[in-house]
Amino acid sequence: MGTISSAFYLITGALEADQSALDVVANNVANANTPGYAREVSNWNENVPVEINGVSYGTGVSQTGPTSVRDRVLEQRLAQEQQAASGSAARLAALDSVQALFTPASGSSSSRAGDIGSDITGFFNSFASLEANPTDASLRSQVLATARMLAGDVSNAAASLSEQRTSLDQQSASITSQVNSLAGAIAQLNLEIEGNSPNRDAGSLEDERQLDLFRLSQLIGINEVRTENNGISITTTTGEMLVSEGTSYAVSTRVANGVTGFCLGGKDITAALTAGGGELGGLLQARDQDIPEVLNQLDQMAFGLSTQVNALNNSGTDLQGNNGTAANPLYIFAEPATVAGSAAKMSVIMTDPSQVAAAAAGQGSGDNANAVALSALRNAGIIAGLTPSGFYSSFVTVLGATVAQVKIESTARAASVTQLQTARNALSGVNLNDEAAFMQQFERSYQAASQIFAILNKIMASAINLGQQTQV
Repeated sequence: MGTISSAFYLITGALEADQSALDVVANNVANANTPGYAREVSNWNENVPVEINGVSYGTGVSQTGPTSVRDRVLEQRLAQEQQAASGSAARLAALDSVQALFTPASGSSSSRAGDIGSDITGFFNSFASLEANPTDASLRSQVLATARMLAGDVSNAAASLSEQRTSLDQQSASITSQVNSLAGAIAQLNLEIEGNSPNRDAGSLEDERQLDLFRLSQLIGINEVRTENNGISITTTTGEMLVSEGTSYAVSTRVANGVTGFCLGGKDITAALTAGGGELGGLLQARDQDIPEVLNQLDQMAFGLSTQVNALNNSGTDLQGNNGTAANPLYIFAEPATVAGSAAKMSVIMTDPSQVAAAAAGQGSGDNANAVALSALRNAGIIAGLTPSGFYSSFVTVLGATVAQVKIESTARAASVTQLQTARNALSGVNLNDEAAFMQQFERSYQAASQIFAILNKIMASAINLGQQTQV
């Protein structure tokens, strides 16, 4: 009877182990489309054997619980690549919007910049036309009309850039709440994991924590450090603590000069976040580096054009025989005081076409010497040693090259993320074909154990009912 009882014990354990394995398969299938889920596998452990008269007898196996299939190094690498990819994508989106302002004929679409390159050419062509007939009122009006077109497109471009920078600032500030929410969730999950599974895989809790880590890495640049009891600590890329096991530290914002800055523990970390990657890093790089550089180029162009044209027109004689003076200058454009802000403030202040000084100083109204000189400015290195058209062309070319470079980087980063995600899915993702095979395997094992159980049951019945025929 002891031998039969042992057999019952062994087969009962097999049935329980097979049922547990089937439950694991069923859970995998149910979570096949759950974001962040890592498939589970059954853990089979041999039971302690029994030794009788020096002979060891096996006592079957037990299913000690599922373990998630994950590669922490691969997941950490994926998180790092995600933050770089998100940063490049966010910066590229911002740069695309900037570049659209300077596309020829862009003023006819949603852009407000117009075609500044053509405006520069048209403006200096108007002086070339005036050379032939310096007293013609329509040609003088054309000079002011082309000046207004140029000034309007430059100032509109500057205004659009400022609006884009403000929009990026608002987007950046809004990310803070998401970062703090995810950091708090990770800290809470740390407590649960350390309390429930300090020395083993935490299953769904660890899946949830890893998913939050992936989401956080898409927002900002982070470093992840494993701690005791299966916990993690998270810092920014420059070492500021965001999560320390069960405690999270909130990122705060402050506004100075209309621009949002970011602080952690009383320390300004704006520069660190800019260089760290993630969506926030890409937005800040566009806000604090790319757009200001474009604005600086526009300011240089507007300052050089305005001051040089004003100075030359002020040195000549207008149609009424008036010469420009310090008290009553013959300025076509509003005279900028500094380079900074020149593009946004560029405008035409001359309203009377007769004040265009086509004649040289002291010459009659029929003279065209100053109109020739004004037209010749198109070929003079009046803006950082370059001609107006040359400077603008160089500026647009550099911008285009920057956009192209960031696009290449963004494409490469996205491909790397896809490759790493594919590798993770191959390891940790649920393959329904594989799960179907496992289900069939465990079902057959369960059925086999059931058949043996039935046989043992009949043997037991025969032993109890001695003298009665029992079919097995």
